Amino acid sequence: MDKSKRQVVIAGNWKMNKNAEETKALLAEMTTAIKDADCKVLLCVPAINISTAVEATKDSIIEIGAQNCHWAANGAYTGEISADMLKSFGIKYAIIGHSERRQYFGETDKTVNMRALACHENGITPIICVGENLEEREKDITKDVIKTQITEGLANFTKQQLHNTIIAYEPVWAIGTGKTATAQQAEEVCAYIRELLGELFCPMCAQKVTIQYGGSMNAANAKELLSMPNIDGGLIGGASLKATDFNTIVESAK
Repeated sequence: MDKSKRQVVIAGNWKMNKNAEETKALLAEMTTAIKDADCKVLLCVPAINISTAVEATKDSIIEIGAQNCHWAANGAYTGEISADMLKSFGIKYAIIGHSERRQYFGETDKTVNMRALACHENGITPIICVGENLEEREKDITKDVIKTQITEGLANFTKQQLHNTIIAYEPVWAIGTGKTATAQQAEEVCAYIRELLGELFCPMCAQKVTIQYGGSMNAANAKELLSMPNIDGGLIGGASLKATDFNTIVESAK
């Protein structure tokens, strides 16, 4: 399938940055700069700032997403937030299984799967993150790692749920380090992800899935990365905290 028939999604991940006033100020800059994007533009902000961000972007093309979502509808899960809570704010996208969640908070492929299925039950599109660390890349087991993460993370998905899922390939060794996979390295893994999805579901299903690259994409390298046949967008970290840089990446998606 022609890449142009897949939805291009540029999603910012603010991580644990910006208080309420800073959120308003940065979004004021972004809504002014980003007006005529040819792609879906998301900003995934800290949960405490979701209400502020939704209000600040209500008249813009920017959509607000979440950085996580619990698998349970409610209960004794202090500090977590449910898909129903997100839905009540109009949230339609949530990052699931980011490498930092896996590294610092015990996220596993099983909990990624549970969270993603909860998203689907509430009409929220999960952005499921997969990727290898430096040791795994140096051992040349990147594809083995990705296969496990995809197979277990998407267990029990229907074809329709796959269609409403975004996969973000984020090599852990290139997140927040300033290192970036070359366009060819990123394309190789994203192509493998699409091939794997074709085996698990169906080739046509796989051709419809948006696959992002999420390892230090920035204003300087976005155009080359987004030109690759199997890279349909970006999950942007640090550059999403700078209006000018983020707008440049959005423009590169054209």
